[in-house]
Amino acid sequence: MTILLLLVPISLILLGVAIWAFVWAVRRGQFDDLDTPAIDILREDPLPAEQMPATTSQSSQDSPATAEGKDAD
Repeated sequence: MTILLLLVPISLILLGVAIWAFVWAVRRGQFDDLDTPAIDILREDPLPAEQMPATTSQSSQDSPATAEGKDAD
């Protein structure tokens, strides 16, 4: 029973720390925008400028009929 004399104050201190951390996070704006980070993961990153011409020139070299605009039939 005497252990409660130690555990109750420790739990109250931990509760105070948790409340302080929550208030600190709210004031810093951690909970301002909860939707955008979830949507950002679904967006594709644009290709770097140095890779874009290399991929388009490869596709035109692979298929000369497509490059001329004529059908292969």
